[in-house]
Parts: sequence; C-alpha cells; structure tokens
Amino acid sequence: MYCDGKGVLQDDKQAVEWFRKAAEQGNAYGQVNLGFMYENGRGVLQDDKLAVEWYRKAAEQGNADGQNNLGTMYRDGKGVLQDDKLAVEWYCKAAEQGNADGQVNLGSMYSNGRGVWQDDELAVEWFHKAAEQGNELGQSNLGFMYENGRGVLKDVKLAVELYHKAAEQGDAFAKSRLAVLQMKQKSLFS
Repeated sequence: MYCDGKGVLQDDKQAVEWFRKAAEQGNAYGQVNLGFMYENGRGVLQDDKLAVEWYRKAAEQGNADGQNNLGTMYRDGKGVLQDDKLAVEWYCKAAEQGNADGQVNLGSMYSNGRGVWQDDELAVEWFHKAAEQGNELGQSNLGFMYENGRGVLKDVKLAVELYHKAAEQGDAFAKSRLAVLQMKQKSLFS
C-alpha cells in the first residue's frame, strides 16, 4: 500500500521497511518486492547484488515472480555474471507455473537463440500461453511471429488482431507495427 500510495501517502521508505519485515521472515512476496525496490533504487540505494539476493530467496521457494526476475538479472548481467543458460533455467521454472512474464521471456530466449537452440515454434508456444492470459508482450511478440511467418504460417490479419490487443494495453511496439501495416495497406490501394 505504501509502495503504490493506496490508502496512505506513497512512501517508498515505509514500503521498504514493511517489505523487509516480511522478507526477513521468509515471505516470498516480501522478498520479491524488496528485490524490486533494490533493483530500482526505490526507498533504498540502488543495488543489483542485493536485488539478486532477495529474488533468489523467493525463487528458491518456488515463487514464479522471483524466478522470472532472477532470470532477467542473469539475462542482463545485473548483480551477477551474465549467463543466458541460467536465465533460461529460471524463466522456464516461472513459465511452467503459468507466469506470463516468464513465458514471454522464455519465448524471447527461444526466438533469439539465447541460452537455448533457436526455435521459433517453441517461441510461438510460449508467446501464445502469455497472450492467452492477456499479457501485452505475449500478444505483441506473437503478432510479430504471425506477421513474419516465424514458427507459424504467415497470417497478417491475425497479427493485426494481436497487435490491436497489445496496443490497447499501451504496448509501443504493437502500436508501431500497426502504423507500418496500415501504411503498407494504404499504399497497396493507392
């Protein structure tokens, strides 16, 4: 509530204090949230190593958000040595629990061949799972795969539908792809 300013004045320092109390008692949600505060320097000095430490505690308890966030730290080399294989391992744990962000991130790793063999069909599978949950990045990435016929038969109409869903949630990539596709369509009919 303090973090988001709901029912109280927004106060990151108070949020950190309460997240820390929960985290130190082993509460995985407190650990993830405390990790987030350290990663983003909210209410505390920014510290990627401490963020990793708290994400790992949550991840090792099976918390999907902690697993996804830890995967991202490994993917980006923040607070740890960059390691795509470990990123994939943590994304996989989150994705298999139905975590939409983990599914998108795992799909991206397959799409780009980072930490795994490049595999568009598996990328599509994971993007689809996230898109079904209403995740805008899942919708946007799945739209891209359909637009370009990567891992699926090319289907620009379906790509546009997916881009619209993502754009309605504010996804900038989806908005730009819609603009490009609309311009292409206009030039075909002019």
